[in-house]
Amino acid sequence: MKILVTAFEPYDQWSENSSWEALSEMLKVYGLPEGLTTRRYPVDLERLKERLYKDLELGFDAVLHLGQSPGSSSIHLETIAVNIAGVTYNGGQLYGPLVDGAPTAYQSSLPLNQLRDQLHDERIPASITYHAGTYLCNAVFYLTQHWHAARHRKCQVGFTHFPLITDQVVDNRRDMPSLTKLELAKAIAIMVSVLRGQSVSPNAPLLA
Repeated sequence: MKILVTAFEPYDQWSENSSWEALSEMLKVYGLPEGLTTRRYPVDLERLKERLYKDLELGFDAVLHLGQSPGSSSIHLETIAVNIAGVTYNGGQLYGPLVDGAPTAYQSSLPLNQLRDQLHDERIPASITYHAGTYLCNAVFYLTQHWHAARHRKCQVGFTHFPLITDQVVDNRRDMPSLTKLELAKAIAIMVSVLRGQSVSPNAPLLA
């Protein structure tokens, strides 16, 4: 099974992005299993689209996008991607649809209930939430869904927001919720295992 897992580079005042830090930690701790491709995407809509479409041409059975959500106290498994291009962080303001004439929204095709339950079983806080906003997190989620729909290709697609990692909160002296880098790395490994149809239990090694 071929799975693409993506994260974002740092933006604004954040010198790190918890999605990328967690993904890097996951690779260090669990290694790179067969069939898994990872990417770090820029925080710029046009560059993001160029990179994303090039990657999707490789053909994947599942795509899991990750992003950072400061202030969140749990992992958010997002349900809806909307056809809105909001404000890009590094490229000024851009309003309107992401794709002219395209559907208003797409729904996640990931097994959200199973992902949430498996994360809870591993004592990692997670919840199913409504949508990924109107910025680049939503954009990468929507554009991936629409790319596959327009080509009638089957692919499980979803987006997950991560809280800040504890190091970010301490380094920036913020009074904000966080999870450790290792907890978020484990969360990615669990989600990938679920997508691969593997059992996740104390006796089953992750990403075997």
